[in-house]
Amino acid sequence: MGPLKGIRVVEVAGIGPGPFAAMMLADLGADVVRIDRADRVRDEIPDTPHPDVLNRGRRSVGVDLKHPGGVDTVLKLVGGADGLIEGFRPGVAERLGIGPGACLARNPKLVYGRMTGWGQDGPYAAMAGHDINYIALSGVLGSIGRQGEAPVPPVNLAGDFGGGGMLLALGMLAGMLEARASGQGQVVDASMVEGSALLITMMYGLHALGAWGPRGTNLLDTGAWFYDVYECADGEYISLGSLEPQFFVEMVEKVGIDAEGIDQNDRAVWPEMRTKLAAAVKAKTRAEWCEILDGSDVCFAPVLSLAEAAQHPHNVARGTFVEVGGAVQPGPAPRFSRTPAQIARPAPNPGQHTAETLADWGFDAVAVAALQESGAVK
Repeated sequence: MGPLKGIRVVEVAGIGPGPFAAMMLADLGADVVRIDRADRVRDEIPDTPHPDVLNRGRRSVGVDLKHPGGVDTVLKLVGGADGLIEGFRPGVAERLGIGPGACLARNPKLVYGRMTGWGQDGPYAAMAGHDINYIALSGVLGSIGRQGEAPVPPVNLAGDFGGGGMLLALGMLAGMLEARASGQGQVVDASMVEGSALLITMMYGLHALGAWGPRGTNLLDTGAWFYDVYECADGEYISLGSLEPQFFVEMVEKVGIDAEGIDQNDRAVWPEMRTKLAAAVKAKTRAEWCEILDGSDVCFAPVLSLAEAAQHPHNVARGTFVEVGGAVQPGPAPRFSRTPAQIARPAPNPGQHTAETLADWGFDAVAVAALQESGAVK
């Protein structure tokens, strides 16, 4: 169905950004086969989908990568694939026998996607780390938070997903498009340090111009009183982003604060005006503010929980969230007019589709049976 129909990708199971990249490709129509560790395959596969929705849309093959037959199985799958995704530390895939050299020797057109935090080389390359460390090194974490307070980790959005998995998915698409023209594959080295740095490019540009100051003092980082979140009478919050003059004028009018003669960009009045706005918002509930501000050009939205977001009328109208396998989750994006993306299936249990997938990818029944008997696959 999706625009990537006909594309085949092998995903070596990992956590976080690698599965997210594979999920995006699967949502867009690629046939993505997830290689799960054989020791994670249960003797009896559960009837219910796996709870990790990041694994949606693909089939799972249980493989023992320490077994020669398991390694050869992966290489045979690679022979019929357009791409491969792995998220090991540098050097691990090579030691297992499924590194770029072995895979590109089997399939010279393969795009080999590598997802790491620090990158494949450099002083930190061999160190363990997580999203919070990668975005700390890129300057992203130090830019998020209120003035005079500690930096605030934006969960793991900027490293794992925006600067990691989404960057890798883009790299895989670019590599596979180029391979169709050149007939040659290549390695895509996606690091979360570099991906998260890319996300904050605009702020680096403003900093170079002298227009971006310390954390929490700027236009978009809660420094400006007209671009922030405010608590309502019921303890819930609303967001206001009235940057442009016409939106600012509408905001002060509808919220009901006195801003006569105030220059919106005069930083000297920001503390006083923040106090006024906070008091005004605090006087009404979030629902009351929705009644007042919905449909306006104030640049407003209620701050919703995960459960509330799925039920909001705008998201319901757009079908932003879907229920698959009993789990409510964000649906595929972006939207395509002719080749719509879709979730092909719920998240698989490890090894759920081993025999079926190997048969679809060109393994005969005798070979599959022999692999199962030897323990190379499960």
